[in-house]
Amino acid sequence: MIKTVKFGGSSLASAEQFKKAADIVKSDPDRRFVVVSAPGKRSADDIKVTDMLYDCYKKAARGLDFNEDFKKIEARFEEIITGLNLELSLKSEFENIKDAFAHRAGSDFAASRGEYLNGLIFAAFLGFEFIDPATCIFFNENGVFDMKATDEALKPLLKNAQNAVIPGFYGAMPNFTIKTFSRGGSDVTGSIAARASESDVYENWTDVSGFLAADPRIVKNPEPIAEITYKELRELSYMGATVLHEDAIFPVRTAGIPINIKNTNKPSDCGTMIVPETTNPPKMIITGIAGKKGFSVINIEKDMMNSEIGFGRNVLRSLEKSGLSFEHMPSGIDTMSVIVNSEAFKPKQSQILEEICHRCNPDYIYVEDNLALIAVVGRGMKSVRGTAGRIFSALAHARVNIKMIDQGSSELSIIIGVNNEDFENSVRAIYEMFTL
Repeated sequence: MIKTVKFGGSSLASAEQFKKAADIVKSDPDRRFVVVSAPGKRSADDIKVTDMLYDCYKKAARGLDFNEDFKKIEARFEEIITGLNLELSLKSEFENIKDAFAHRAGSDFAASRGEYLNGLIFAAFLGFEFIDPATCIFFNENGVFDMKATDEALKPLLKNAQNAVIPGFYGAMPNFTIKTFSRGGSDVTGSIAARASESDVYENWTDVSGFLAADPRIVKNPEPIAEITYKELRELSYMGATVLHEDAIFPVRTAGIPINIKNTNKPSDCGTMIVPETTNPPKMIITGIAGKKGFSVINIEKDMMNSEIGFGRNVLRSLEKSGLSFEHMPSGIDTMSVIVNSEAFKPKQSQILEEICHRCNPDYIYVEDNLALIAVVGRGMKSVRGTAGRIFSALAHARVNIKMIDQGSSELSIIIGVNNEDFENSVRAIYEMFTL
């Protein structure tokens, strides 16, 4: 068996955490490939190294003195090296990075150095080979991850390595400049490495024991999720469940590799197993609830809209022209609502509305803000009648006005739109309806 393991920033924030992670790796010889994040917070009021690097580089890019900021970054890594009693010097690495900052190497390069340096330290501590993602994880000229080129480069490297440490979060563009994934992208690197190594399991080690059925900041002591399918996870991750980066699913999903979310601080906990498919019946009808605030609704009304060929296409082309994607698009015979992210929409609102009016000539168009979306997800909903009715009953009981309802043909999820101020109350009401 081969296992690829990834440790998050909280799991590698200090020498003490490094030792826990190393014990986990050494306890199972199948854990051959290790992907690491940059050091995270050591306490609630601490600063993540990635944020320190971003801030330091901003000063460098503006031509300001960044020496003191860089010394603090150096100190974080030196503290780990000292705590591990390692005979390792990163002096030349620090000098190279500092010089690159001074020569405006780019914010992606700056942000990636936390993973790079942590990878060097962990490889030295474990006695594993170090593999730099800049040599084997590739993006195309448009900055899109290139799976084919990456597989061709990474597979032989891992096949010839008994054990290896790979920094997460970054790769290289065709011109060899560093390119990062979005924040949390070390999860994606772990998934890529698991696929390339043909691992049997991808273990993602973090500071929680897997997924919970709801956000514990909203619901008190929510139920843990023992097993979840890729499709369910995709829905929950997209709607705000943040244990795993949403894009980390795709590389292993196509290869049929399960993901096990584990807790570095409680390694004996079972965690959550993420699988392609399962025959195990779910513990509850719903698997989980997740959601986000901050959406706007473009409401469009026009008589005989349903018989006007190309109407919906023209609406979406108006968004496309402004470089804006949409979240959901519930519609009626003479009405259509397009839900968009408010932050991305607001700067372009006038331009988009004018374009829709030009292309579609609606009778009426208006925008509603302050919408929150809640996803109720579960493979068990398909075989149980009345699930939607129970959700609506719970919200009515909680005196919540439902602004939007959307259910896909797979019956895997039901999306409900409510006012931002009703978000937390709605999540609690739905959770209680299916657990009490």
